[in-house]
Amino acid sequence: MSGIFTDTEMNEQYQEDDDFNQQEELVSDQDTMDEQNEFDQDFRDEFTEGVFFSESDMSDYILEAAYAVDSMQDITSLKFSENVAEEIGKYHFSTLHLAFEFYIKYSKSKGFSARKSKTFKNSSGKIYRQMFVCHRQGFRMEKYYTMEKRKKEPRLETRTGCEARMDVKFVPESGRWHIFYFSDEHNHDLLDTQFSAMLPAHRKMSEADIMQMMNMLKSGISTSQIFGLLASQAGRYEFVGYGPRDMYNEIARQRRQIPGDAARVLKKLEDMRLKDPQLYFKACHDSRGLLRNLFWSDGISQLDYRLFGDVIAFDATYKKNKYSCPLVIFSGVNHHNQTITFAAALIADETTDTYIWLLRQLMFAMRGKTPTSIITDGAMAIRNEVRVVFPEVRHRLCAWHLIRNATSNVGNPSFTSKFRKIMTGDYEIPVFKRKWVQLIEEFGIEDKPWVINMYEKKHMWATAYLRGKFFAVFRTTSRCEGLHSVVGRYVGLRYDLTSFVEHFQRCVAHMRFNEFNADYESTRGVPVMQTCIELLERYAAELYTHEIFLFFRPFLSRAGSMRVLNIDNTDDCIKYIVCKHGRPDFTWIVDFRQEEIIFMCTCLRMESFGIPCEHIVKVMVDRDIREIPRPLVLDRWTKKVKSALNDPSGFTRDAVVISRQSALVEFSKQLAAVAVKVPERYEETRDLIMGLYSSYKATDEGDNQPHSGVARSSNPYVHPTTGGSGQPSKKKKLQRCSVCQMEGHKKTTCPWQKDIDNNVIENEAIGSDDGDMCTEATAELDSDS
Repeated sequence: MSGIFTDTEMNEQYQEDDDFNQQEELVSDQDTMDEQNEFDQDFRDEFTEGVFFSESDMSDYILEAAYAVDSMQDITSLKFSENVAEEIGKYHFSTLHLAFEFYIKYSKSKGFSARKSKTFKNSSGKIYRQMFVCHRQGFRMEKYYTMEKRKKEPRLETRTGCEARMDVKFVPESGRWHIFYFSDEHNHDLLDTQFSAMLPAHRKMSEADIMQMMNMLKSGISTSQIFGLLASQAGRYEFVGYGPRDMYNEIARQRRQIPGDAARVLKKLEDMRLKDPQLYFKACHDSRGLLRNLFWSDGISQLDYRLFGDVIAFDATYKKNKYSCPLVIFSGVNHHNQTITFAAALIADETTDTYIWLLRQLMFAMRGKTPTSIITDGAMAIRNEVRVVFPEVRHRLCAWHLIRNATSNVGNPSFTSKFRKIMTGDYEIPVFKRKWVQLIEEFGIEDKPWVINMYEKKHMWATAYLRGKFFAVFRTTSRCEGLHSVVGRYVGLRYDLTSFVEHFQRCVAHMRFNEFNADYESTRGVPVMQTCIELLERYAAELYTHEIFLFFRPFLSRAGSMRVLNIDNTDDCIKYIVCKHGRPDFTWIVDFRQEEIIFMCTCLRMESFGIPCEHIVKVMVDRDIREIPRPLVLDRWTKKVKSALNDPSGFTRDAVVISRQSALVEFSKQLAAVAVKVPERYEETRDLIMGLYSSYKATDEGDNQPHSGVARSSNPYVHPTTGGSGQPSKKKKLQRCSVCQMEGHKKTTCPWQKDIDNNVIENEAIGSDDGDMCTEATAELDSDS
């Protein structure tokens, strides 16, 4: 990280639009004149055309209510006649702003645009006179005609020295602003009214359009698509009243309302906490106040962690935001075997100190609950901090990364295939050691540092050493890799921190919608029974979610091919010797404690996966047990796992809010159906809704002021992106095969493709390969001994 981002840099993507707009903005030339009598002669000498209204003229019309302008509604209702110049002096205004809006309205009806010109102040610094002029008043400065290194075509000439103007003056006796001078003499052709709407002063977005645009941007809709939708609502593109460039400028203005990207994202998280009081976030700054790390976890993620936080995985990914800060996502598996998020963080680097800070924030957010197992990609910094923060937690290395490293370090597809089999094979430890020696001798790689290092860490990746340890069908961080791929569909490299958090939460919301659909699928029907153990199968279908039931059913099927060789009764338990039909030489021992209804099998699959193995199922059938005993049921896989978190009444405060929201949405639809048919009704309804929204929002913001420290945060550094090796990324990304990791071809033309199982290598979708690998590992045990 090598530099500080300023506000200007932060909005660089809009700079070109802002530069263009600056030429069209309403500018004010501040000329201060201390005494009122010094103004009069100079003021009258400037122009010879037009009408001056004396002090007595102004006082004659003070009480004429028909010409009083006290609100924008008064201006909206004005209909200018052809002889408006004769009665223009009758109008009077409660504020200077309304006087300017009046002239804007008039100019639009006549085919020109207006801007502010000279401002006159008294000795106390208060404005008492203001000049409004035609947008074509004055001339372009000479230096713009003689630019030697001009890179662009000069802009169209629009200044003609037009002398049309309106001047207003504050009258203390009435406390109002009156028109002091008016001239409608233009030295140029006026535009047709259909074109005058495109002049700078008239291209304004309404509050309703701004709110609609910002909400759609949060949903990932592009600005051009939003403009098309607004044009559809208006009837035609010409009726919108502004263009895409004005929308980009408004977006930039909205983002500049809170200076500094870091301050904005903290304000965003504060606003999110108003809606979700359980949301936790923490920012870490360096000695200069620059934002280094940002961690956040919302209320739903914390509830999910209470249920499914026994196994977590995390990995860092790059190129998800404009600062190239690594994104770390803490993820897990829910009761549908879907990937879920527990927390996320943007960090400055991947040092041990950073990861220790990160995991401690996770523990604080989750109220001190520690996981039982963690899966990482094996980076040294991550391994070190796991030992520091979670000394008792089981740490597993990602199988996907190991297979990829085997390909890159050995470079032989046959080795990769056999290494994968040894890694996932359900062997006894002596069998694993023997097979490992045979493997490295076969390929002559005994002295390779990577091979030596891998064998030293075998207890962190070999199934032989991890048997009986629960990882929730979670063998690889490819779930993380797949999750990063999905997040990439919602966020982009040019996103600032605030936009990133908004769109990341949108991604999380979509994942939760998938869980909602899975809940529905698990309750809307019963799977067709397919095994000969129908009573147990039906009970499992009612107990487990649909995905977990499909994972368990093969165990039921394989139980039919098992037989009990012998039964040994002891004082405290009954031992069943179980073998596969036709394989009496390869046996498993199932211990059954009748009083507690506890089953334990030497295959340890119950402990590894949380569902009964085929050997236990065989004993259950032998004893005519028709339901899965409670000690064999892991709550995290059941349909009702989340019921424990619900309010006992079954009707929580969130449910009330959702019900009210649904009712208001339905009422709004009915109102919209009749309001959109008539333009006047549409505008009235829109303004009414926006008025209520602005009022309620102002009240809420007044009651819930953010912490004063939020605005003092500075933007993070921008630093080169790195991959897992920590080396800077190349300027141009070369095509690389996802199977063998070699450059020059892709997986569809890879010569090694046939030797490597794609289910392990590919990780484009969230969480499917873990289940495949576990099914493969449990389908048939190796009989080598």
